[in-house]
Amino acid sequence: MEAGQYSQPSSSNGNGKQRKDTDLSRLSLNEETQFPQGDRDELNVRQLLMVVRRRALVILGVAIAVTSGVGAWTYSQTPKYEGSFQLLVEPVTAENKLSKLTQVPGVAQDLQESSLDYETQIKVLLSSERMAGIVEFLKKRYPDISYESMVVENRLNIIQLEKTKILEVRYRDTDPDKIKYVLFELAKVYLRYSLQERQSNLNQGIKFVEGQLPALRERVDKLQGQLQTFRQRYNILDPEEQAKQLAQQVTEIEEQKLDTRVKQNEASSLYAALQKQLGIPPQQAIATAALSEAPRYQDLLKKLQEVETKLATESARFLPESPNIQALQNQRQNLLPLLQKEAAAVLGTTAVTNEPSLASPNSIRLELTQQYVDAANQMQVLQVRYQAIARAENILNQQVRLLPVIARQYTDLQRELNVATESLNRFLGVKETLQIEAAQKSLPWQLISKPQKPEQPIFPKPKRNIIMGAIAGLMLGLAAAILAERLDNVFHSPEELKESTRLPLLGLIPHQKELKLFKPIVELVNLTQGESSHTKAQNQARETTARERANNRKASWYNASPFLEAFRSLHTNVRFLGSDTPIHSLVVSSASPADGKSTVSVHLAQAAAAMGQRVLLVDADLRRPQVHHVLGLENNQGLSNVIATGLTPREAIQRLPSWDNLYVLTAGQIPPDPTRLLSSKRMQYLMEQLNAVFDLVIYDTPPILGLADGRLLAVHTNGVIMVARLGKTDRSVLLQAIDALKISSAPVLGMVANGVRRGTSGSYYYYTRYYTSENSDVENAKKLLQKRFNVRSN
Repeated sequence: MEAGQYSQPSSSNGNGKQRKDTDLSRLSLNEETQFPQGDRDELNVRQLLMVVRRRALVILGVAIAVTSGVGAWTYSQTPKYEGSFQLLVEPVTAENKLSKLTQVPGVAQDLQESSLDYETQIKVLLSSERMAGIVEFLKKRYPDISYESMVVENRLNIIQLEKTKILEVRYRDTDPDKIKYVLFELAKVYLRYSLQERQSNLNQGIKFVEGQLPALRERVDKLQGQLQTFRQRYNILDPEEQAKQLAQQVTEIEEQKLDTRVKQNEASSLYAALQKQLGIPPQQAIATAALSEAPRYQDLLKKLQEVETKLATESARFLPESPNIQALQNQRQNLLPLLQKEAAAVLGTTAVTNEPSLASPNSIRLELTQQYVDAANQMQVLQVRYQAIARAENILNQQVRLLPVIARQYTDLQRELNVATESLNRFLGVKETLQIEAAQKSLPWQLISKPQKPEQPIFPKPKRNIIMGAIAGLMLGLAAAILAERLDNVFHSPEELKESTRLPLLGLIPHQKELKLFKPIVELVNLTQGESSHTKAQNQARETTARERANNRKASWYNASPFLEAFRSLHTNVRFLGSDTPIHSLVVSSASPADGKSTVSVHLAQAAAAMGQRVLLVDADLRRPQVHHVLGLENNQGLSNVIATGLTPREAIQRLPSWDNLYVLTAGQIPPDPTRLLSSKRMQYLMEQLNAVFDLVIYDTPPILGLADGRLLAVHTNGVIMVARLGKTDRSVLLQAIDALKISSAPVLGMVANGVRRGTSGSYYYYTRYYTSENSDVENAKKLLQKRFNVRSN
């Protein structure tokens, strides 16, 4: 390397490429990572499983303690037994006959509804009066039995089986023989009680029915007499039928009245028209019609008409004084008296008209006259008929107005009679049924389940108690584990670290029990500016030898393992973060000491160098430097000397012969005020020089919390990688450190979980399984070849 390289501006790297600040806006500390609901559920289950694995001893200890306690308590209890028998206290399908006395006719009732008040019946069976006799009897064999010990202490129980008609009697005690004996005696007492109660109930029912029958019969007879008198008074059998008939008659009368009125109007109109046409009164029209039908009158009228015709003819020829005219006039005068006399004989009156036209009308006039007479007669007939219909209508209206009162009285009498009759019939039927049941003397209660000697205790139940105790112990153990987990303020899994910090998880470093320090194969070269040619030749020879040995060392050093592959994965993730603008410098730090930041810095630098990058590892921890211990380097001069004494970076930087691209700048002598040195302008200028020469510069700084060193350097790099050791790093301390970086506006690239144990991360599991499987395959192949070689040799 040339010294001039360190004086180039920071705008270009060794390849001459222009650098830009990495866009880390997407890694803002205020950004909250969003997880899908399915991932959250998976994380919760996984975290719970990890808690169970970590706190397995706590869970197991609590579960064993609780189960042991429950078991000890269970086996220390005195066993208790329970026996029972069942009684059918009501018929399964038959109805209660006494309940029919309260049924209302015409009202539907639920026939399946029980007539027995089970709660009251149970109270009666357990009452002191009912139990007194059985208790005295049981004391003869078991003197310790009393009403208090059986009922008050709740040893004797009677319950209704759900909604059935069955009573179950239970008795609990420590002696199975005693239970069987007590239940057997109780069954006999209860059956005997049911028989006595049943007989008493039936006799009371019969007595009650017989007492009610005379009054019911008397009432029925009285109502029948009242109904008979009512029908005779109003001449009615059924008001409803009578109402129908009256309604029909009223309708018919109204129709007749309307028809008569229409006919009257028609006859009156015809009469007026004919009277206007004929111009004669009705009496004269009648006379004309009668004379037109009299033969003698018509002959005389015909002769009169002939004489008048001749008189008219002769009057044209002769004078009125002529004999012919006088003879015809005399003849006419003789005929007129005869005509009037004949008309009087026909009409029966002397008032006869002298007009021949009325006495001898033509056929049309005669027909009109006849219609005129008929119309007059019809008018009189219709008037009489209308008056008769009106009188009948008045009578029917009076009957209609009176009918509702009559119907109501009839309905009341009929309803009372029906109720009385139904009551009488019901009482007679119930009396007959009760008499039949009383004669049969059947037991109303049946023993459907006999008392048996209990074989298994109901308390305690060791198997159930131990199972329940084990379940309760596991639950309490899990609760204790969760409580212990809450009280433990450190990270136990990468998922917890990621969820708490809301930062990308860049790497998972497996737990390594023994991490050996690096021992250089040859002395590391100190690239001083004024070394001699002989020294250069020696150094070149040493470098050549070192490279040859380092090739073998690299192969063994980077032998595939989860630990080394984790750093390659970490470096790959860091490179992906700078996909738009490459990351050329970063700070590796932690919240507290002993989190493994120096180890992560060294191995991250080695992984980057192995992948072809020119890497410089700077030990910026000027308080407790660790890089030179990890790499086995001397720390006579380093970063502090470059800043404080004017030593050139070329003189202070050391190169590992086994790694072509890896350079180290140790911390140097510990200064009295490290913060002052790291915040100086010279340090910033040095960082710009290093950033211009190397592809990647890694600064190992002191812990963030409480010290400003790491934050002072972080603002001049592309970001900070925070290292947290699982099982050690305190949550609150790490969050405070991240808040401190937030205040200083230093971008945080992500988190590295150090000390990941088997089972806490899926990546470590797959690493281990893959490489274990690969190694086992190699070993199997070796064994197979050795076996074949031995066989052939033999």
